Amino acid sequence: MSQLLEINALVGGYANKNILNGIDLNVDQGEIVGLIGLNGAGKSTTIKHIIGLLKEKSGSIKIHGETCQADPESYRKAIGYVPEQPVLYEGLTLYEHLRLTAQAYDISEDDFKLRLPKLLKDFRLEKELHFYPVHFSKGMRQKVMIMCAFLIEPSLYIIAEPFVGLDPLAIHSFIESVKTMRDKGAGVLMSTHILANAEKYCDRFIVIHHGKIRAEGTLAALREQFGMVDASLDDLYIQLTKEEANV
Repeated sequence: MSQLLEINALVGGYANKNILNGIDLNVDQGEIVGLIGLNGAGKSTTIKHIIGLLKEKSGSIKIHGETCQADPESYRKAIGYVPEQPVLYEGLTLYEHLRLTAQAYDISEDDFKLRLPKLLKDFRLEKELHFYPVHFSKGMRQKVMIMCAFLIEPSLYIIAEPFVGLDPLAIHSFIESVKTMRDKGAGVLMSTHILANAEKYCDRFIVIHHGKIRAEGTLAALREQFGMVDASLDDLYIQLTKEEANV
């Protein structure tokens, strides 16, 4: 597998406060990577830097070997982002959200018509195609964000807490969509506190703690690093909280 996302020695955060203190991580093509850690560990800040909402103070972030500064349009078009909190335009219907996304990412009319029916069917929103977000539940709004990301079929998916608000059928559709894109060669970086799902579907994990990478690797590798041979991902997470409290 070739490297898709490459972060080297990233120091970043906000104007008066560094949150990330020398982050090194990568996501290869064709893999799902789980980004896990306690609240405040730096997961959201890392994601904001990757998608370009925050600028690194030092270090580098590259997708396909290019930085956002070198080619902002190409860099951003390589990313499909699903935020934790849905952000929708109240004056646009579901169809108009999807159409606007397709136009912004230069999706051809043929590809749009091909991809749209399957997304609507997978996420059971066929009857809501011309509805406005005011009529949508939290879970339905989240589905819209997911559908927009999968409509563009980018190289890299950045997904934050995707399971919040989704019903079991929607979670199944989401996971199947992620696996399909992975099998086509996309890379996925997904932050979540639903560790049972992460353990089941992620190929590899990155544990971030106090703005640094605490551990990374497969579940077997994490068990070895934490010295817990038969531990689940939940067990490892609890151990991390004990270390935080010096228990």
